[in-house]
Amino acid sequence: MLKAGVLGAGHLGKIHLKLLELSDKYELVGFYDPSQENSKKVGDEFGYHSFNSVEELIDEVDIIDIVTPTLSHFDCAKKAIEKGCHIFIEKPITNTVIEAEAIKTLASQRHIKGQVGHVERFNPAFTAVNNKIDSPMFIECHRLAEFNPRGTDVPVVLDLMIHDIDIILSVVHSPIKNIYASGVTVISETPDIANARIEFENGCVANLTASRISMKNMRKSRFFQKDAYISVDFLEKKSEVVKMKDVPENPDEFAMILQNAEGMKKQIYFENPEVTPNNAILDELESFALAIENNTTPVVSLSDGTNALRVAQRIIDSF
Repeated sequence: MLKAGVLGAGHLGKIHLKLLELSDKYELVGFYDPSQENSKKVGDEFGYHSFNSVEELIDEVDIIDIVTPTLSHFDCAKKAIEKGCHIFIEKPITNTVIEAEAIKTLASQRHIKGQVGHVERFNPAFTAVNNKIDSPMFIECHRLAEFNPRGTDVPVVLDLMIHDIDIILSVVHSPIKNIYASGVTVISETPDIANARIEFENGCVANLTASRISMKNMRKSRFFQKDAYISVDFLEKKSEVVKMKDVPENPDEFAMILQNAEGMKKQIYFENPEVTPNNAILDELESFALAIENNTTPVVSLSDGTNALRVAQRIIDSF
């Protein structure tokens, strides 16, 4: 079992602490939080061992799980890597692309594994259809959330849209040609609503909308490709695949058949893949353990996290 420590015991940090304690792939050693009051509260309530500094915790573990505010990601990751610790780091990977590149380089030099917490890669609705998404040419994503003060210290692009950016980059294997975007500040000091259009060199176009001041929550993506349409509801954990195939000689009388102006006929087939319930955060943490044990590339590598941040920053810069 890998000895693990958590940096940051806020809302998400406490979830990570609980899951690391439950996992049979990790031995939870303890945590560090800069707030003495919060450290005492979390330690007393859950029985986790609280360390007095980042350095003390790093000295006792094999991996560091960084669940701190984004501004501190770089310093925490750098200290961990220099002490030989593997790093799991929440999204976004760091505050700037320069910092992300530095962490990626340092980890490579020290032969350290790193994974970024883009948890939607482990959403069962996405994993149920991931192998069916093949060369999509148009993608539409809507990620809407009710207002929550937590996270408003960064633009909505880094808070919410970056999830969809990472998903898109994982299925579109082509360089980006153009990015057009707009953002509106409503209640925060940074944009609360954003829309981005990403054009890839292979012709694929992705349209992303994110809002953190909506009346309801929504996390849906649709992927359009040749002869197929795939929809993923990340919130409701549902997927649907609609395929178009040539009409057989003797179609069923209830078959849904479309005919275009040239007389070509296609039959529509509906699939609802089985979505197996899971705990996506536990799955991402345990997949990282497997990557370390088997010396394989993590599902969401430091390069993936850096690429997502780079695109997010380009979107912000184009506002």
